[in-house]
Amino acid sequence: MTYLTLFKTKLEKATFAAGCFWGIEAAFKQVKGVVKTTVGYTGGSFENPTYEDVCNGKTGHAEAVEVEFDPKKTSYQKLLEVFWRIHDPTQINRQGPDVGSQYRSVIFYHDSNQKKLSETSMKKGQKIHAKPITTKIVKVPKFWLAEDYHQDYHEKHGGTCKI
Repeated sequence: MTYLTLFKTKLEKATFAAGCFWGIEAAFKQVKGVVKTTVGYTGGSFENPTYEDVCNGKTGHAEAVEVEFDPKKTSYQKLLEVFWRIHDPTQINRQGPDVGSQYRSVIFYHDSNQKKLSETSMKKGQKIHAKPITTKIVKVPKFWLAEDYHQDYHEKHGGTCKI
């Protein structure tokens, strides 16, 4: 075992859907401890979906962001706090002007601990919303990578996102 292996942190993953993936990705990139973000499609039954496939609403997929993070620098709980803050979890199949099931609010958990933390976080969040939260909490299925032009979209096009 090398010196670097001893101190290398095992990264964890979190996956969220909360509207258009461009803004979601930009928000999570600002969190200290987030090492990588990837936008893609998940939650549906269609194999190898494209953006056009997902936009037609027939794939069942949501636009989502897979977040790789260093648990020594940030926590899953912190990521959940960002998730709840960057969108309106009471809207069904929409966020702002974006309408369709691909824009639904979903926490895709990777393990039983994430599931438990997500459920607890949602119960806490419901106390501050007058309307019912519509967010679903489901085990992450296959994550399909979105096209290159969607990756790091805000950085490529000068967009900003404040969290």
